[in-house]
Amino acid sequence: MAPIHELWRYDGKRAVVTGCASGIGACLVGQLRELGAEVVGLDVVPPSVELDEFHQVDMADRAAIDRAASAIGPRVDSLFNVAGVSSGIGNPLRVVTINFLGLRQFTEALAPRMKPGSSIASVSSLAAASYRENQDSVRGLLDTGGMAEGAEWCERNPDGLADGGYRLSKEAIILYTMANAATLGARGIRINCTGPGVTETPILDQLRTAYGPEYLDDIPKPLGRVSDPSEQAAVLAFLNSAVASYVTGQVLWVDGGNVAGRITAETTSP
Repeated sequence: MAPIHELWRYDGKRAVVTGCASGIGACLVGQLRELGAEVVGLDVVPPSVELDEFHQVDMADRAAIDRAASAIGPRVDSLFNVAGVSSGIGNPLRVVTINFLGLRQFTEALAPRMKPGSSIASVSSLAAASYRENQDSVRGLLDTGGMAEGAEWCERNPDGLADGGYRLSKEAIILYTMANAATLGARGIRINCTGPGVTETPILDQLRTAYGPEYLDDIPKPLGRVSDPSEQAAVLAFLNSAVASYVTGQVLWVDGGNVAGRITAETTSP
């Protein structure tokens, strides 16, 4: 095995980052470039961060996703699915489409080109902490065959989107990650996701505008603060690095201890 400091590096690797223009994605781009990666970024708006290559894409538009995937070319060593929106935009179907259906479409367009040793890391959310309890209802969405079929499923199951679609979309990311670990693992490809807690990104602005600041203030934060996007980006960089070479099919909670607090409360309650 290489020295530990070399395992963190991305020298000679081509990394693709969706949602590169702001928040976690923008921080991740900087970190990956510092670690030696060639970085290809995708977003609906051009970024201010420096990239090796950029493709403008709406992750709710299948044709745009397919065009971007084709334009990226045949070599992808590391895929980071960071793009996402909150329920604060007021369009549940678009939330699910961008956060999960577009992510799945893009991942499955790139995965066949990825070679052994490649890796995929996606961003779920603390909002998906109850994914085990809800997996039966999410399974129908996972079983759809593409973006159009997924959208049709959402229209037939409005109860699943009643809270704005965000929870459903982020639970789907976790279960999709786990469901694909064995198939991709047989090809030597790892897939994981993170579950960020409250993080200071543009999504927080959407939520504050839609629900008021108290909506976020009431979420328990054992570390006593919200996360910086660079803290979330660093964990994504870890998951797709050689340091995590035996980690796959996992959701890593980067939530400042929130889930631990929930589990402790459940196990100690009378």
